[in-house]
Amino acid sequence: MKCAAIIAALTLFMPSSALLAQVQLATAGNTPPVAPKMPKDVSVHGDRRIDDYFWLRDRTNPAVIDYLRAEDSYTAAVMAPTKPLQETLYAEMLGRIKETDSSAAYPDGAWLYYSRTEEGKQYRIFCRRPRRGDAAAEQVLVDLNQLGKGEKFIGIGSYEVSNDGNLLAYSIDRTGHRDYALFVEDLRTGSLVPQTVGTVSTVAWAADNRTLFYTQEDPVSKRSFRLGRCDLGSGKNEAIFEEKDEIYDIGLGASLDRKYLFCESESKLTSEVRALPSDTPLGEWKVLVPRRNDHKYTVDHREGLFYFVTNKDAKNYRIMTAPVTEPDEAHWSEFVAADPEVKVDDVTLFAKYAVVTERKGGLPRLRVIDFATHASHEITFPEPSYEAELAANAEYDTPVLRFSYQSPVTAPSVFAYDMGTRERTLVKQDAVLGGYAPKDYMCERVYAKASDGTEIPVTLVYRRELREAGPQKLFLYGYGSYGFSLPDSFSSARLSLLDRGVIYALAHVRGGGELGEPWRDAGRMKTKMTTFTDFIACAQHLIASGYTTADKMATSGGSAGGLLMGAVLNLRPDLFKCAVLKVPFVDVVNTMLDASLPLTTAEYTEWGNPNVAEEYSWIRAYSPYDNIKAQAYPAILVTTALNDSQVPYWEGCKYVAKLRAMKTDSNPLLLKINLDPAGHGGSSGRYDALHEVAFDYSFALTELN
Repeated sequence: MKCAAIIAALTLFMPSSALLAQVQLATAGNTPPVAPKMPKDVSVHGDRRIDDYFWLRDRTNPAVIDYLRAEDSYTAAVMAPTKPLQETLYAEMLGRIKETDSSAAYPDGAWLYYSRTEEGKQYRIFCRRPRRGDAAAEQVLVDLNQLGKGEKFIGIGSYEVSNDGNLLAYSIDRTGHRDYALFVEDLRTGSLVPQTVGTVSTVAWAADNRTLFYTQEDPVSKRSFRLGRCDLGSGKNEAIFEEKDEIYDIGLGASLDRKYLFCESESKLTSEVRALPSDTPLGEWKVLVPRRNDHKYTVDHREGLFYFVTNKDAKNYRIMTAPVTEPDEAHWSEFVAADPEVKVDDVTLFAKYAVVTERKGGLPRLRVIDFATHASHEITFPEPSYEAELAANAEYDTPVLRFSYQSPVTAPSVFAYDMGTRERTLVKQDAVLGGYAPKDYMCERVYAKASDGTEIPVTLVYRRELREAGPQKLFLYGYGSYGFSLPDSFSSARLSLLDRGVIYALAHVRGGGELGEPWRDAGRMKTKMTTFTDFIACAQHLIASGYTTADKMATSGGSAGGLLMGAVLNLRPDLFKCAVLKVPFVDVVNTMLDASLPLTTAEYTEWGNPNVAEEYSWIRAYSPYDNIKAQAYPAILVTTALNDSQVPYWEGCKYVAKLRAMKTDSNPLLLKINLDPAGHGGSSGRYDALHEVAFDYSFALTELN
């Protein structure tokens, strides 16, 4: 890009020639762009803050786009010498994938449903075949490769087949902005059914197989707030409920027996569920338990009873039942008692069994309860760290549960489990090509001691014969927000690190949900700083225990994990050689003060509401953008996407601009921004996504070398 063209564009908003003189943009080689400073007073509560880079939020200004392109060009120039490594990593990662493959098929009525991939094609193909009869008689339902021809991005959102198997409702996003347009296909003819719904966030079918309920987002805030009903026979489409409270989102679900539909209004801490018998689509959606601050619950149905997974008088949740005619709390009976050591996540109700998804000791568990005998048993798993969850279970009257299992050394697997005989059958395990042998790798869990004495779990995985006696290269990953439990999952791409002698570590810090609701609360709101000090304690423990040194340690996190990275790098930049921040939420104060931005108001109960002085002080203390210091930082790569609706592109962009102006070191600081349509998770194509991983890994490996 020509410097003169960029300067010309920048003059559109430059108030003076003196400010124009500050502009330095890369034209070639390794000269980093320097964003001009345009001071904006963003002070609140008597705290003076001047934001020099607020102007970068205006994506309609051509100068902003030119600046982003300059950053991208600079990153490409700096990373050019790593091109051979990127290509090698990509070839390795691709070589481990079975490019033409199929997912585990699951039964639903007369059909088996699955998705598959074909070599050379970016996207999945969604299909079904007859459950009985000709197994080769495949029907393609949605081919994203066909729908995505000529598109830079395509993603599927909702995907729901009507109860009779004749209609499919699905939604497609072509921008990465999470704008999912609804389509309804008649699977008997392959033609689209006319409807005027537009974009949707969730959908659910009524029992008549012609009424489709849906929820919709506000186009600006991206808050799902409207419940609608569409009669596909008459074409009548109407809104039937709107959630007025700006901290709540709504979503749709259905009971496994398909007798009830549920619409849940949910904030981070409170919920309220409306229910409708699915055979009365014109009926009234009735509130089961009115919302009450800090009461969170979900609902399912079986044999005339509602089952409530609730935190009423149970910090880590319990399960209560009530007749459908009297669902209020006065008529609740206990089904699963509260246990402070066990976090109850969900219950799935089959005709003869209930399956409770829970966590204990930082690990997931699946517990089966026999309705006839009330006896229960756990499904056992063989490894010290793993991830287990329910797979697709579409049928109610069956003794067979389908669950998925994986670990850092075991590839994702789907099992069919007979809940009566307790026999498990492997249905499908993802193939890992190239001679991968799980026995060559080791997974272990260690514990770091936080400043208050709390033990923080850390999962480690490495190649056995490459485990050195002394410190070696290590890649530390973290998240720690929203009560999300960082999964101990498998990654075939990660093997490219392990096979180069890198230890991969997952820090299960507070703010996540690994050890239940108290674990989440200990890293939220006014205690959020605990998340960052926990992560620092994990890094220090890995150094003190001889696994690595600061000069051999890389770190990474994405989204709220990018917030973790930004805060930790401000506090202890000396602990790491390099860092990769993926779509990082780093401009926390400014974002949370702007209620017009997507997701902001709903986040007040996670971070705090900065319009309240005390809560502002919590956020101000760690907000990465606001706490950048004149100090040495490690090498840093920041990635983001122009169309990301969850963490706007300017967060990472402003962070890099300010950090470049203030840091005292000469280490690389790179911004890679996807200017093509892409989402919060990056590119939508599977090959494109592998190229992005190879880019990130080549940055980290080059710095660690």
